[in-house]
Amino acid sequence: MENKGSLYELNGRIPLAQAVPFGLQHVLAMFVSNITPIIILANVVGIDATLSGVLIQNCMVIAGIGTLIQLYPIWRIGSRLPIVMGISFTFLSLSIFIGTTYGMGTLMGAVIVGGVVEGVMGLLAKYWIKLVPHVVAATVVTAIGFSLLPIGANSFAGGQGAADFGSLNNWIVGTFTLLVCLGFQVFAKGFLRSLSVLMGLIAGYILAVCMGMVDFSGLHHAGIISLPTFMPFKPEFNLGAILSVLAIYFVSATETIGDTSALCSSALHRQPHKVEMGNSICCDGFVSCIAGLFGCTPITSFSQNVGLAAMSGVVNRFAIATGACIMIAGGVFPVVGALLATIPQAVLGGCSIMMFGSIMLAGFGMLSRCGFGHRNMIIVALSLSVGIGFTQATGMFSIFPQIVQTVFAENCVAVVFLLAVILNLVLPKEKVKVD
Repeated sequence: MENKGSLYELNGRIPLAQAVPFGLQHVLAMFVSNITPIIILANVVGIDATLSGVLIQNCMVIAGIGTLIQLYPIWRIGSRLPIVMGISFTFLSLSIFIGTTYGMGTLMGAVIVGGVVEGVMGLLAKYWIKLVPHVVAATVVTAIGFSLLPIGANSFAGGQGAADFGSLNNWIVGTFTLLVCLGFQVFAKGFLRSLSVLMGLIAGYILAVCMGMVDFSGLHHAGIISLPTFMPFKPEFNLGAILSVLAIYFVSATETIGDTSALCSSALHRQPHKVEMGNSICCDGFVSCIAGLFGCTPITSFSQNVGLAAMSGVVNRFAIATGACIMIAGGVFPVVGALLATIPQAVLGGCSIMMFGSIMLAGFGMLSRCGFGHRNMIIVALSLSVGIGFTQATGMFSIFPQIVQTVFAENCVAVVFLLAVILNLVLPKEKVKVD
């Protein structure tokens, strides 16, 4: 019972044999999402296969290092919370534009400068974090949950753009994986219930192998050991590119605020401290700066892992640090990454549906604690309806400059955050009745 109790404590001491499966569960929850942005960027920009492999390897190492720093801070860089870091999708469309127009060197220069700025923002968070009261943070968390649902659905169907998207095989594997996760959540006890996602993933993977859906060809080409490559692109500095990337860094900071709030609310059952949110942003920024030196786009906190922590209740830092070490090993030992890369999208989709729903539930719980007063309901209702509705309408932002489209057109979290902050500032405060 002592180990079980420690597993659900932030600083609990647990044996390595117990930490590995829970750490692995976190890695598998975010693995494909971590490497997908760099794969898409490399394909569009025209980077050769060898260099693409180097960048994937670098991304895994950076994600692992970023997670370790978030868990065990260096000075004020890191929140000491069980947050998993990974390569952000938020920067993808702008990265493609800068990479194809100006080159990867210019993109990396903008990533490095923007990372420093976001890191300084985190250090100075106490001066501006008051613009994000609980009702704004709760609204952003709810928006993050909604924004993740299409990602889970696309994975369930085989991955957007896949030749077999929505096929019967993907439906079978995705449904089976989801049912196994659900079965462990409902019927298992203690340790096994907390590992429901890993159990579902293993069961789904075995079924996918039996159905011939797993491609092992990549394992034959994976080397034994390979160290990360420093500065695969020489950084160049273009003011326009820097300002464009900096705008997306602000969006990334808002997502980190939402993830930190969701984690504290759903898994730690308390409100986040301002220092924790600032230090989370600080880690985002300065580690993203390091990512640019290794040819990677910026990293951020991963919402799917927040959902996993909320669903399993496991917040032990050592367990998640073990997962971070597995990520680093996946980068240093290419065969590990190649094996993880064989997991079909449908299996990951079956695991993620419930996790993403947990994020929304965390947002609803935060909203209930804020109270359902008239003012709060206006902020929440208008921010969510405009943010989610407008970004689902293709071409809605076509009259605006390109940088506005890049930041807001497909990012409901950014729209929700901006509108919630504005409404919170301009709407009159409700008078407190005194008996």
